[in-house]
Amino acid sequence: MTVEAEHSEENTNEGPPPGTLTLARGLDILRSVGMGAKNLNEVATAANIGKSAAHRMVTLLVQRGFLRSTQGTDFSLGPALIELGFHALYQSPVPVIAKPILEELALKYQDTVHLAIEDEAQVLYVDKVPGTRGAQMRSRVGQRMPLSRTGIGKALLLDSGDRWEATFDSESPVQQSSHQTKEAFLRRMATYAYEGTALDLEDNEPGIRCVAAPIRDGSGKIIAAISMSATNPYMPDERMKALKTVMRSTAAQISRKLGYTGKTF
Repeated sequence: MTVEAEHSEENTNEGPPPGTLTLARGLDILRSVGMGAKNLNEVATAANIGKSAAHRMVTLLVQRGFLRSTQGTDFSLGPALIELGFHALYQSPVPVIAKPILEELALKYQDTVHLAIEDEAQVLYVDKVPGTRGAQMRSRVGQRMPLSRTGIGKALLLDSGDRWEATFDSESPVQQSSHQTKEAFLRRMATYAYEGTALDLEDNEPGIRCVAAPIRDGSGKIIAAISMSATNPYMPDERMKALKTVMRSTAAQISRKLGYTGKTF
């Protein structure tokens, strides 16, 4: 093996595979626009490429419908990505199976219901059924949120006790209340894992509370989670306690449709 080949093999995990740099830059551009880059300077900076290269790639992405552009700037994600996003969403059985169950849940209890998965060590919302009372949740399908500061994120972590402390450390800023300290978080997670549900006690957004439960596949692995969220007046402690049974039962119903036959709480 030549020195050049050895060097290439050693760095396989440090960057894009050989011959894919242009594709990688194009994907970086799409991600940068998705994260809020609006003009050529912002795109080039976020994707770490020159403006001329960024301009060529953006032009092609606009032509193919992956980006939109107004007068050569004000970039946004295009219709081709929206179409692919829906295909990606519904190629997974979880949103398809869960949808009617979540709609029924939101209708019965009048509060916003979410479905999420873990992706890149973050919560990724894949469905949302808005409630019919109270303030509208700012969450949206495709949004990413911290695992340790959301009820649905905690539900996704219930089986991963070895990750709790590191996840909290990586996500949490200086805490302002006793129930959000690391020690309190770890105690809460141990309780949640035992009970099979998790709570958001305004950890992520002031005035918003939620009750969440994990969804398991046929192997018993947590692959998604559901939550019911409402403003504080609609989520007193007594109601949250009662909703634990509701959310466990609903998550178990979805899990059984995915082949899970194990213990339900």
